[in-house]
Amino acid sequence: MNKKQKLELTWIGKEKIPKLEPHLLLEDSKKSYLAENRVNEKDIFDNKLIFGDNLLALKSLEQQYAGKVKCVFIDPPYNTGSAFEHYDDSIEHSIWLGLMRDRIELLRKLLSEDGSLWITIDDNEAHYLKVLCDEVFGRRNFVSNAIWQKKYSPQNDAKWLSDNHDHILIYAKNKFIWRPNLLPRTEQMNKRYKNPDNDPRGDWKPGDLSVKTYNVSTDYPITTPSGRVVNPPKGYCWRVSKEKLESMIAENRIWFGPYGKSVPAIKRFLTDVKQGTTSMTIWLYQDVGHNQDAKKEVKPFNDSSVFDTPKPEKLMQRILYMASNEGDLVLDSFAGSGTTGAVAHKMRRKWIMVELGEHCDTHILPRMKKVIDGKDQGGISQSVNWKGGGGFRYYRLAPSLLEKDHRGRLVINDEFNAAMLAESMCKMMGFTYSPSEENYWMHGYSTENDFIYVTTQTLDQAQLEAISEEVGEKRTLLICCSAFSSKAEDYLNLTLKKIPHSVLQKCEWGKDDYSLNVQNLPAAMEEAKVTNLFGEEE
Repeated sequence: MNKKQKLELTWIGKEKIPKLEPHLLLEDSKKSYLAENRVNEKDIFDNKLIFGDNLLALKSLEQQYAGKVKCVFIDPPYNTGSAFEHYDDSIEHSIWLGLMRDRIELLRKLLSEDGSLWITIDDNEAHYLKVLCDEVFGRRNFVSNAIWQKKYSPQNDAKWLSDNHDHILIYAKNKFIWRPNLLPRTEQMNKRYKNPDNDPRGDWKPGDLSVKTYNVSTDYPITTPSGRVVNPPKGYCWRVSKEKLESMIAENRIWFGPYGKSVPAIKRFLTDVKQGTTSMTIWLYQDVGHNQDAKKEVKPFNDSSVFDTPKPEKLMQRILYMASNEGDLVLDSFAGSGTTGAVAHKMRRKWIMVELGEHCDTHILPRMKKVIDGKDQGGISQSVNWKGGGGFRYYRLAPSLLEKDHRGRLVINDEFNAAMLAESMCKMMGFTYSPSEENYWMHGYSTENDFIYVTTQTLDQAQLEAISEEVGEKRTLLICCSAFSSKAEDYLNLTLKKIPHSVLQKCEWGKDDYSLNVQNLPAAMEEAKVTNLFGEEE
């Protein structure tokens, strides 16, 4: 290999970047669900459940939510070559990498500067996905690869080794500022602390006063209250000087045992220790659950069709506990059975879930309704004292802005009314949709002095002059219209563009499915081959 050759993951079709249309999100009020009454002052109602292709959904969220998502969790198809009931997971390796790359790049844009991405994956693609994420996030922002024990017993019919773990790849948007929350201390940890001498400062446990690093100045004899003289073990010394020890004894911070003759120990009070623990990278099923736990949690919402590999609520609880705080925004663009939303809701996080499959309606909807009604008392409900409350709004992706007419020309979709057209053009041109009640020509803004006006009319010179006069010298206006009968350069404060001509090259129009489903992929790409890190064909 040439030493100067750049090490990177390459695959056929890597250079093909989809030109995504930022679709509108249309609420289906019949499927939105809000609690009848506020249960808690911290109830959150503005959560989003989006039905539709997750790549297009992420693109539709980009303008409003870029830099605002604290935690992204995704459980994508593992590309194992097995046909699951709810999606076809048998996708050519190179195609899978391309589809994942497109999604991860958008997810990174949505993350806040102190946000993090968590991806569950198995051995089949984990190491390729790691390199792919290194390219998108930068290797410096790789945090860890946590191992989750998803099965508690061996699979005796396995041909080779019994697979009982998944990987959880963890990336920070900016590792230099991102820090995970400490995990709460367990009851077992706190049981180690006692109070045999009824110290008013509370429970404590003895700590070793000696240290192996030898220092002659702290190698001295200590006389216990009983009169016994003790020295540090051979090769050791005491942690503190003689003067410091006397001060600690006076403060009742040294323990000589119940009879005052034991080797001295430092009293370490529970109130002084760090109120939390740093997570390790091995997550056992006893602590965060396993696949069978997850299936039991999903079954009450749809017992006729249980997912093959759902994630347990305790696993999601640990991730969200470490990666977010109450009120933070959590996103899952492979929602599956809705575990992320259910746990985020119970933990009082804002959430957005995206799902294309029918289980958006058959699994997620009934599950979230029961969570909101307080009827879901499984999973983590008891541990967080969940009583219900809050709500969500159900959205679907609007159709493409442009469609082909009978002559094959791209024209504005008949399904778009004036408001939809204005909002869509705002997305296309990088403006925030915010129609004014006072000025008909003010549909959105990019800055406090720059606005956009969208109309299907043909504007004549008189109309343009009137608009220009209203806009004034200190403001600017982009006008998107069907046509205009005047020169654009005649108005210093106006920019004129025709629709649909001004957006024809911006997107792949009419494509509404980029899903990870082999039947939706072009035949030519299904034959694609993958090359390894060194550019060699596999």
